[in-house]
Amino acid sequence: MDEEKTKGQQLAEELLMKPKGLGEIDNSILGESTDFCEGYKKFLCNKTEREIVDYTVPILESRGYTEYVRGKRYSPGDKFYMNNRGKGLLIVTMGSRPVSEGMRIGVSHIDSPRLDFKPNPLFESTSMAYFKTHYYGGVKKYQWFAIPLSLHGVVCKNNGETVKICIGEEEGEPQFCVTDLLPHLAKNQMKQPVAEAFNPENLNILIGSWPYNDEKVSDKVKLNMMSILSEKYGISEKDFLSAELCAVPAARPIDLGLDRSMVGAYGQDDSVCAYANLMAELDAKDPEYTTLTVFADKEETGSDGNTGMRSFFFRDFMEDLADTYGLKVRHILQRSMCLSCDVNAAIDPAFMEVYEPANCSYLGRGPVVSKYTGSGGKYSTNDASAETMSFLRSILDGAGIPWQVGELGKIEAGGGGTIASEISLHNLDTVDMGVPVLSMHAPFEVVSKADVLMLYKAIKAFYECPKQKP
Repeated sequence: MDEEKTKGQQLAEELLMKPKGLGEIDNSILGESTDFCEGYKKFLCNKTEREIVDYTVPILESRGYTEYVRGKRYSPGDKFYMNNRGKGLLIVTMGSRPVSEGMRIGVSHIDSPRLDFKPNPLFESTSMAYFKTHYYGGVKKYQWFAIPLSLHGVVCKNNGETVKICIGEEEGEPQFCVTDLLPHLAKNQMKQPVAEAFNPENLNILIGSWPYNDEKVSDKVKLNMMSILSEKYGISEKDFLSAELCAVPAARPIDLGLDRSMVGAYGQDDSVCAYANLMAELDAKDPEYTTLTVFADKEETGSDGNTGMRSFFFRDFMEDLADTYGLKVRHILQRSMCLSCDVNAAIDPAFMEVYEPANCSYLGRGPVVSKYTGSGGKYSTNDASAETMSFLRSILDGAGIPWQVGELGKIEAGGGGTIASEISLHNLDTVDMGVPVLSMHAPFEVVSKADVLMLYKAIKAFYECPKQKP
């Protein structure tokens, strides 16, 4: 017979938190998570914001979403989307309550760190041809040397034709790399601080070494590469001036670990949240509040530009929607709530010196809610109010979804921001929620499958919750 609990033990159960991993709470979750993440791994095969939009739109249309028509009065249950320049999406399901009572908004970004091509990228040196790059987003430069890369993007020709390029993803296609210095000759390099040892101007992608067969031309290898590209895509070197091309890791998403409990892949910051957000949007049943799922670009470089969250594309869309019903957009946003769905750093035992264990997130403990991000004294952050946190708590706890809180790391170990600070400026109650990630911003990131599933369920519960925001 179990011994009777002491008063202290009873109080501890009532008053103290004892965090548990999802596998400890329900060991059967892994099977459901594995099934859910098969679709997620397919989503991850789209490695740029343009590819994610191109992949998502047919899915939306197959599920009854139509392209947004400005001025049209939509009815409860209607579904529509707006494509922002092929790099972002606004996806809406009209709720049974009028829009005037507010909306439930989920925002994710669909860009990831990578190597962008310079405007004049192609050059030849020592009988080898290369593409010059300019890294995009926060990267550790050394991680991009000596790994297989694929090439992605579009070239817009002078005649208006847009050519899509993707080389290195399919079986049998060539791949590329940035070369590294052998350790035998790296004595001086290895004495340098890591931030100085890898010159970003050396992040040049090796693309070929065989010359064009004509003794009367110079730059034979460069010409041969351009000849191959011209034959396949009909482009010339001048077309690079109106192109968006980049190199990303060529590896496919994989199951990680003997137990297959994790996903390893490039671009999980923030495709993991985008996928969970999308599936919650698609699967939410008869929402009372209108749901708006946003895929945004340019978060990794500060959310600037007309496809980033600092653009007016979101506000302009909201104003058009409000005008249709004779409403003021500011009144809708005031009554709405937004989840900024972005990842956080999972505690890594190899680097405990930068984490604060009581307030950082753990792999496999469910979605991580971040009241604030930023750096130092909470600079460049949205700091969610106690009321907003309480409302989200009530939704997650009411739906029986395990979750955790998390800061990015120790207070002055570094820091970083999310879209939350860009969207909350619209007088919109906003809080960050995502999944913990190991090796964030590396060419190969790691997440827990169970965390991905639980994030989807958390966003879906948020979209379906009939309670009014405080």
